[in-house]
Amino acid sequence: MFSNPKSKIKTALYTLGLQEAARAIHKGYLSSEDLTRALLERIHAYEDRVHAFQWIDSSRALDLACLADERRRSGAPLGPLHGIGVGIKDIVETQDIPTTMGSPIYEGFVPGNSATVVRRLEAAGAFVMGKTVTSEFAFFTPGKTRNPWNPAHTPGGSSSGSAAAVAMGFVPAAIGTQTNGSVIRPAAFCGVVGYKPTAGLIPLDGIHPFSPSLDQVGVFTRSVPDAALLAAVLEKKDPDPAAGRINSIISGDVPSLACPPRLAAVRSPVWHLADTNARDHFLALVERLRAAGATVEEQELPRAFKRAHAVHRTIMYAEGAKGFAELQRHQRRRLSRRLNELIDEGLGIGQSALARDLAQRDQLAGDMDAFLNGVDAAITPPAPGQAPADVTQTGDPAFCTIWSLCGVPAVTIPAGQGPQGLPLGLQIIGPRLADDRLLSIAKWCDEAIGWPKRIAG
Repeated sequence: MFSNPKSKIKTALYTLGLQEAARAIHKGYLSSEDLTRALLERIHAYEDRVHAFQWIDSSRALDLACLADERRRSGAPLGPLHGIGVGIKDIVETQDIPTTMGSPIYEGFVPGNSATVVRRLEAAGAFVMGKTVTSEFAFFTPGKTRNPWNPAHTPGGSSSGSAAAVAMGFVPAAIGTQTNGSVIRPAAFCGVVGYKPTAGLIPLDGIHPFSPSLDQVGVFTRSVPDAALLAAVLEKKDPDPAAGRINSIISGDVPSLACPPRLAAVRSPVWHLADTNARDHFLALVERLRAAGATVEEQELPRAFKRAHAVHRTIMYAEGAKGFAELQRHQRRRLSRRLNELIDEGLGIGQSALARDLAQRDQLAGDMDAFLNGVDAAITPPAPGQAPADVTQTGDPAFCTIWSLCGVPAVTIPAGQGPQGLPLGLQIIGPRLADDRLLSIAKWCDEAIGWPKRIAG
């Protein structure tokens, strides 16, 4: 427990959110060493059940925490995330730290340089707490991670370890990636906040590619303001990571809405895939948001989006096959059946078919811009239901596909639980590059719904 008369914070340290921990460290109410020790104790107690980490070195984490405390005592300038350990998905390169891509092929691979997102974290004062489990090359074959709420259920994927680590209180924040539904879906399954900014706002260099036209970076936290803070550091809109927008987020909060939002409750072409409980839960959330003052109208996407999932598949499979073809030629037996099938199918997609669907993607993105222009945000389920009781799969990403294809920002917030006591979420989608307003809307929805359970165990 952390109790300091100056801070008036009395809570288990592993429950601290990103903003709360950052403020306490900046003010000297909390040391990075104490926070890191508390997180490591939590990891020691529950990692054997959850298996969120592919790699973690407790001694290294404590050494970095002590160095952070020495810097604070010296009076040197501090970054906005000073002294905080963050989970990093294991397809993100980390200098001098193993990066295995969720595959035995990369066992023992230690990059000589870190990805830009890691360098930006470190420039902001944070450090790599550990590498979180990913499905094989961020595709469908799952790793060892289990759902923190019930280990018989999948945590989702491919950013399974990042979602589980935040949900279990191992880290206050983690980085993931999404090509289809790999941030939003595991966040929903694990009961945390997942945020995928507008495509391109966070750089991808140093992250193993799957489909360059679709790959996007996202974050996991336990609150919308924490997601805003971490994304702001990764986007680095400010030339100085301790200045401007980032500083305003850490010292304040996500701006509140002047009035309740106008929302489109979207039944996308995959609405039929949602189970009865998920549909009923979504409709109940619509009524709750209306009762809180939001204007919510049920709307359908334009007919052109009926092809969206097929377009996404063409692009992802064709680009994925191109990227993995050389690896398959030399290592086919060490790749999973699922990944080999993707590569085989993708290699059969002609260049003209790929060019056609890339053009279709651009057209759909324009149609999406027009659709979202009439509302503040759209809302949908983030997944067909609660996490399936099957650890050999990661769940269906279909409720995320259209938003990933169009590159628009999306947030999922914890919004209840299913019949087996596992989390259910609400996905909120905003117009391209209107990320700050989307985060304000997500915060408003989160407060209106008021679901309190953010840490498992």
